Amino acid sequence: MTDATEVNFDGLVGPTHNYAGLSVGNRASTRHRGLISNPREAALQGLAKAKHLADLGLPQAILPPHERPLLPALRQLGFGGSDAQLIAAVARQAPHLLAACSSASAMWVANAATVTPSADSADQRVHLTPANLVSKFHRSLEPAQTTRILRALFADESRFAVHEPLPGAQGLGDEGAANHTRLAPAHGEAGVHLFAHGHTALAAASGTGRPRRYSSRHARESSEAVARLHQLDARRVVHARQHPAAIDAGVFHNDVIATGNESLFLHHELAFTDTPRVLRALRKAYRETHPGQTLLIVPVPARKVSLTAAIRSYLFNSQLVTVSSDRMTLIAPQDCAETPSVRRFLDELIARGETPLKAIHYLDLRQSMRNGGGPACLRLRVVLTTDERRALPPTVMLTAQTYPVLVAWVKKHYRPALAPADLADPSLLEESRRALDELTQLLNLGSLYPFQSERSDR
Repeated sequence: MTDATEVNFDGLVGPTHNYAGLSVGNRASTRHRGLISNPREAALQGLAKAKHLADLGLPQAILPPHERPLLPALRQLGFGGSDAQLIAAVARQAPHLLAACSSASAMWVANAATVTPSADSADQRVHLTPANLVSKFHRSLEPAQTTRILRALFADESRFAVHEPLPGAQGLGDEGAANHTRLAPAHGEAGVHLFAHGHTALAAASGTGRPRRYSSRHARESSEAVARLHQLDARRVVHARQHPAAIDAGVFHNDVIATGNESLFLHHELAFTDTPRVLRALRKAYRETHPGQTLLIVPVPARKVSLTAAIRSYLFNSQLVTVSSDRMTLIAPQDCAETPSVRRFLDELIARGETPLKAIHYLDLRQSMRNGGGPACLRLRVVLTTDERRALPPTVMLTAQTYPVLVAWVKKHYRPALAPADLADPSLLEESRRALDELTQLLNLGSLYPFQSERSDR
């Protein structure tokens, strides 16, 4: 056992946060398409959630937003002229491309990468593989910038290995940690890894066993590749296929239908196609890794919480965190408190006292929730030892001193309202770049963005 603890890296919401409804299969995203967003409120809600965890005594870090609109991608698609001319042309000729290249979806860093702690990898390094996110065009623009950011933060190659994203092929869709759950008696002990997928490349090609309404995003082959890259012991890896009915209902990632932390695993009964086999495999791997230890599995029956209620409330997209050696807290969206069946289930779970989960904290994350991202979407879980934490740039850690600085930065640079039509405003690009320029200085991260590199080359 090591002295490791879990550090949550929360994604800062970007200045172009808007409701373009780009994510087909994500019911909240499409349901709120065209609404006026509030980027300032979204960023402040995200920061408040991160501060809430820091106030609980949990290590909390920040990942910066991506540059948006991403003009290099639009130039690659054949648009030219000055920045303002380019934005005007795209808005006129292909507004869907402008929306995609302006999306602030990188805020949901549960999709940024898959992470393996040093306690689990054969070379005893922390491994991170940025997700290729090839299933959605607007998200496929993220991996290169994600890789740059992760390599800036996890720069010590003796402790960290930041891999290249998997090849961007249709059969190798990788959605990152949103489809990965690590289970262990404590964060510093060896873990069992559950990888969820929606299809295999062969099944995708043949058209068998697929959802009927929405396409699955994650391939089993991608999970297998990540497990190899991260040097995981195959005996501690379990693969599970998402239930097609769940995908069709709006379960685009496994963290919308299941969640786990240390020795506790919660899942909806419709999470997987062969739930009994998955649970047997998890228990077997856990028992063999930790003889005498018990994996506590809590099923959530559909008769208590329907699939619709679970998805609309984002019950499973809550953050399950350890606040002491025998006590966990669930960081849930306010929507869970406002959904009667979900609130009732959680109240009963706490009242029974049969799990380490002792408290529920309901937070307002409506700006993110309307786009289909709850508390768990906004964070990347990274288990780090004390020495590994010391190797990070200290400025990325959220503290009592840095929190008000970031709040002031948001209030200075972010708009209080943004309609989809506002993406055509060329001043939004300049506002966003000024904000990111200042943020990299505040975080002391150097030049992270293409526009900064282009400027220094002139």
